[in-house]
Amino acid sequence: MSVLRFGLSSPGSIISNCNTKPSSIQIQRNKCMRNFYFDHLKSRNSVDNHAQGLEFRVSRANRGKRKTKFTLRSVIDFGKVVEPEASSAADESNSCLYDAIVIGSGIGGLVAATQLAVKGAKVLVLEKYVIPGGSSGFYERDGFKFDVGSSVMFGFSDKVFNALNSLQLKSLEEPLYLFGQFFKKPLECLTLAYYLPQNAGDIARKYIKDPDLLSFIDAECFIVSTVNATRTPMINASMVLCDRHFGGINYPVGGVGEIAKSLAKGLANHGSEILYKANVTSIIIEDGKAVGVKLSDGRKFYAKTVVSNATRWDTFGKLLKKEDLPEEEKRFQKAYVKAPSFLSIHLGVKADVLPPYTDCHHFILEDGWKNLEDPYGSIFLSIPTVLDASLAPEGNHILHIFTTSPVEDWEGLSRKDYEAKKELVADKIINRLEKKLFPGLKSSIVFKEVGTPKTHRRYLARDSGTYGPMPRGVPKGLLGMPFNTTAINGLYCVGDSCFPGQGVIAVAFSGVMCAHRVAADLGFEKKNPVLDTAHLQLLGWLRTLA
Repeated sequence: MSVLRFGLSSPGSIISNCNTKPSSIQIQRNKCMRNFYFDHLKSRNSVDNHAQGLEFRVSRANRGKRKTKFTLRSVIDFGKVVEPEASSAADESNSCLYDAIVIGSGIGGLVAATQLAVKGAKVLVLEKYVIPGGSSGFYERDGFKFDVGSSVMFGFSDKVFNALNSLQLKSLEEPLYLFGQFFKKPLECLTLAYYLPQNAGDIARKYIKDPDLLSFIDAECFIVSTVNATRTPMINASMVLCDRHFGGINYPVGGVGEIAKSLAKGLANHGSEILYKANVTSIIIEDGKAVGVKLSDGRKFYAKTVVSNATRWDTFGKLLKKEDLPEEEKRFQKAYVKAPSFLSIHLGVKADVLPPYTDCHHFILEDGWKNLEDPYGSIFLSIPTVLDASLAPEGNHILHIFTTSPVEDWEGLSRKDYEAKKELVADKIINRLEKKLFPGLKSSIVFKEVGTPKTHRRYLARDSGTYGPMPRGVPKGLLGMPFNTTAINGLYCVGDSCFPGQGVIAVAFSGVMCAHRVAADLGFEKKNPVLDTAHLQLLGWLRTLA
């Protein structure tokens, strides 16, 4: 049985019994407190700016003190809410009330919206649920505060993948920006271009022959992308893995949902709006241009541009008519399939079931490496209360348990059979954790909530509950991934089915890139129409090579 403790173990010490003392070659983290200021409203890839109401306070974890978290200040509300009866956007004659409408308030959508707002655009975010965040949101039950999905936070260090970190982060679809960056940082730009069509596994196998170490790299990439290293783009692997070992893994005080809440507050502070319980059912197209959206209750909102934070399958299969699928989307769906969803188990347990110095994040893989990519074969486990006790009642801990699960396993069942299967599968997963990590786990449970791919599909509006695209075969790095523009004028996409892919860092990058491209098209940033046309055609041609 292999247990990976994120950011705390070197390859030589990852395979261990949970009760054994850590290997002496374990990487020791910096023990001092470090403050990070992250301005979510600046179009810059940096961490030293004074934040507008958002401060990340990070202390490094070590075996003696479990304090790896960051504090968000001035998070009071979710942002300015548009009341349905007061919204003049319902008036169809006012077609340009907003500069941009963003469908969905996941991290990618919120970053795009806040970036646009700080540039001066008037933005409306439409969220189906009652809180922001999407899969980076939260819910509360019986005094416990659970993260919906993401619990592992990368990207808050000052040493993120060097080539990326040295560049001002804007849209790769905007040629003026690219030319400017190339003349300032030619070596870094050429480095990124060199690695763009390559996969992490191919590079690893050039230099590494040890099968266990290669399997370990496969597992690391699987944690990021739900596929092994040979199918994980090098850029994705570098962004996450390099930053994990340089900057470590951090956790926001109050839970991951505090990030989305702070972004929503920043959006409202800059004059834009977010509307909850707003279920977008279609994108309005007039004369070949996206001009607005229609909600399930019949209301319509109009804007100069529309940004979809839904998956590309939802955007082009539900919000738009599937029979009108553009050729570029057809190519994307031929090259990529929907990554599997997850079975999620949220537990509240008595604190004494955890051994002293239990790590926050674990990856459990039994029977060697052979079951890595199988459904239910490996288990993701996070215990955020190790770092932030406020998330649970005193004397309790939270366990977030996830394992890959296809939606097909849960279709066609009666309600009774569905509930019975949930309990059966969850019980098997808990038994595995009890056997390998925490003896007495089952008897310590005081709260349990089980979610299936159908749960993720229902509440997060994700087709089949998917968490992003997965290449059908061996991809040419990120060459085949679509960017933010689409074949439909005025319509943009953002999130995990756009470049650079899955993960909190990646979707945040996607949001910044999308905001820059949209801002240029709206006139808030410089652009050159002739260069734009040529550059976008070139990118489209390159994607056909993948």
